[in-house]
Amino acid sequence: MNGADVDTGGRAGGTGIAVIADDHDRGGSPGHGPGRGPGRGPGRGRHGAGGRGRLMAGLRRRLVKRRIRIRRTRGRRLRRALVVLLALLANLVGAAVVAYHLTKIPEPHPETAMQSTVFVDDHGDYLGRRGPVDRQEIPLSQVPRYVQEAVIAAENRSFRSDTGISPRAIARAAWATVSGGDRQGGSTITQQYVKNALLSPEQTLSRKAREALISIKLDRTRSKDEILQGYLNTVYFGRGAAGIQSAARNYFGVDAKDLTVSQGAALASVINIPSYYEKAGSDPKVTAKLVDRWEWVLDAMAHSGAITSAQRAGARFPAFRFYPPGDTDGQRQYLIDAAASEAADRLGITEDQLARGGYTVRTTFDLTAQDATAELAADGTEKKTGEKTAEEKAADAKAGGKKRAEVKTSGDVRVHTAVVALVPGDGAVRVLYGGADYASQPFNDARDGAVEAGTALQPFSGMKLLAPLTDLTRTAAPTPLRLASAYATAAAHGVYATPYTVAKITRAGRTLYEAHPRTRTAMTRADAGMVAKLLYGRLDAAPATRTGAAGLRTLWQTTYDEHLTLTVALFAEHPAKGKKAALPAPLPYTAGSRSLSVSEGVWSKIVGTAEGHDPAAEPNPGLPTGQTKPILATR
Repeated sequence: MNGADVDTGGRAGGTGIAVIADDHDRGGSPGHGPGRGPGRGPGRGRHGAGGRGRLMAGLRRRLVKRRIRIRRTRGRRLRRALVVLLALLANLVGAAVVAYHLTKIPEPHPETAMQSTVFVDDHGDYLGRRGPVDRQEIPLSQVPRYVQEAVIAAENRSFRSDTGISPRAIARAAWATVSGGDRQGGSTITQQYVKNALLSPEQTLSRKAREALISIKLDRTRSKDEILQGYLNTVYFGRGAAGIQSAARNYFGVDAKDLTVSQGAALASVINIPSYYEKAGSDPKVTAKLVDRWEWVLDAMAHSGAITSAQRAGARFPAFRFYPPGDTDGQRQYLIDAAASEAADRLGITEDQLARGGYTVRTTFDLTAQDATAELAADGTEKKTGEKTAEEKAADAKAGGKKRAEVKTSGDVRVHTAVVALVPGDGAVRVLYGGADYASQPFNDARDGAVEAGTALQPFSGMKLLAPLTDLTRTAAPTPLRLASAYATAAAHGVYATPYTVAKITRAGRTLYEAHPRTRTAMTRADAGMVAKLLYGRLDAAPATRTGAAGLRTLWQTTYDEHLTLTVALFAEHPAKGKKAALPAPLPYTAGSRSLSVSEGVWSKIVGTAEGHDPAAEPNPGLPTGQTKPILATR
């Protein structure tokens, strides 16, 4: 039994020892039961710390393996990315090449091709223009080199070397915008020309892309001078002027070829914001800002060697013409009407075609004398009733006799004054005063008005007149231009010269028409001498004067010598009122003094401009052998 017990106990003891050992291994302690008691907490803490360590070690192993794998595959992946990038780039380049070859340089759109025609007087002074767009094309050779360089300095300094587009210019423009510096265009001159002249102004990515392609192609197929010429002839300068030629006239009253360094730099500066800078000269704030930009342009020109340091130091900001400019009503439109009609006829085109053709029409008019005529004619007053002064009586007696001095008028009277001055034996018309204001009366009394001649035709009575004066004495109311031509024929010893108002027509520097006197014999030399004898009173008196009238309705006065014929015609009317038409009226008391004042004033003004000329030393091909050439025809 005991043995059994011992055996059992031994087994039991062994079992117990085993259990205890097992419990100890699990972190327990004797007397507290398996896994329970104070020893459980510390045992589980040690187990958790070991698990986290094993987890972190595993993560580190995986990261190391990944890094190793990345290192091993980096070259392969980079090669794949590079292949994809190159393929994409190749596709883009291929598409660009195809687009480049498919892109055609378009013709300038119609609005850009339009030009205006400019009219100047006999001295080259600006009269006005006709046409839908104030633009005239000129060759680059007529733009001074320093003006070209001023535009390049202001708009695209890399123009001479770029490829039509300039990433640097785009970046510079962006930086100027961000930093608050002078505004600069990101587009090159080539791009601006393409945008202004060849494409629509829409702001889309496709249009910008097309602009770039055309710019590159244009740069590769055209010279820089061709591109610059196109740009200068189309870029907008403000004040309604498109192109450098119109801008030079509108801002400074000169042709582009006559611009100074300072003027050229000023115009180049305006291109930046033309609608703002066009007010320079009349707005102090705008002027001050433009002066800053003008100096910036000049500094760039000096730095590049376009101008010398002396030219830079001597530059002064130029004076601008007043803005907004005045209209060309008043007297100038009478002159332009006459010249436009004649110029279109000489070129065999319509007046509308002339206006849009970009011509320069040099007229025969003397603008200074024309303006003086307008002032003298406007000085006369139109009295309704009242007695005359002693001076007025003396002037009226000299101009038309005492009978006119005794007449009074009543009611509103409008006096029309027409003045014609032309060159005998040549036909060039110097003055053509057809009314006080074109805006209120576009009809030209001097060229188209029929004025009763009365006794103004008496010197030609009984003589044999040849064409085109054949029916002169049978014409009761000739135009002032025609009567002046008849007296000019007598002054030229019987040689009739067809009156003309256009001396020369040019386009883009090329002469298309140049006037030559068209003469023929219209009266005998003896008859011309009789007219002269009648007018001169004595043969050695000059100039000759003839006063004629048709009752109290009209008054004529013609003064002439071999160099100038001047005719002044006056007539009066009661202006139209409502449905009541205008009616003839007696001339007012001042008619005689006005006629004499205009005649003497205009004569001295025109002849005075010919000072220094020796008539005897100037042969006249339109006059008989031995006669002198009219002074005014030689200017």
